[in-house]
Amino acid sequence: MIKDQVVKCLLCDLSKNRINAVPGNGNITDKVMIIGEAPGKNEDLIGVPFVGSAGKILDKALQEGGLERNDVYITNVVKCRPPNNRVPTDNEIQICTSKYLKNEITLISPKVICILGATALKSLLGFEHMSKYRGKIINVEPHRYFITYHPAATLYNTKLKQVFFEDIHKLSSIIKADTYTMDRYFS
Repeated sequence: MIKDQVVKCLLCDLSKNRINAVPGNGNITDKVMIIGEAPGKNEDLIGVPFVGSAGKILDKALQEGGLERNDVYITNVVKCRPPNNRVPTDNEIQICTSKYLKNEITLISPKVICILGATALKSLLGFEHMSKYRGKIINVEPHRYFITYHPAATLYNTKLKQVFFEDIHKLSSIIKADTYTMDRYFS
């Protein structure tokens, strides 16, 4: 099981400083996956993704969009907290992505993968310049990606909060759409 592998992982130096590894968490049957960058301090303490300030913003945005946290599967590109919340290195990203994240995506086979933030965008799709893709759906076979800011960005730039909430509302609408409408969004 992926969760057990993540918890025991010692493949990179991030494992030396962590309190807890943070495997993905949530609903694997509704086919919606949300992927952020890396655990923060609160996630490291508890071992669950998005439980700190950014998680509270994500939860509120989901609720206002008509979704609950248990409607989605939430994970990160990197499963252990980088020291001082620095951006994960390319090596750390490569290890976690190849060993765990790709397996999570394969297991869940999500209809939509919501990418939160520039690091996750670059890690998953190799794209830079977040603002160019934000609020858009990107089709990269076999997956469909919805791109938005990381909720932590709204803590530092309050102008992004409304945009983030609008994006999550749009994501919710896409998820709730029937097959015909969903195909229209993704074509």
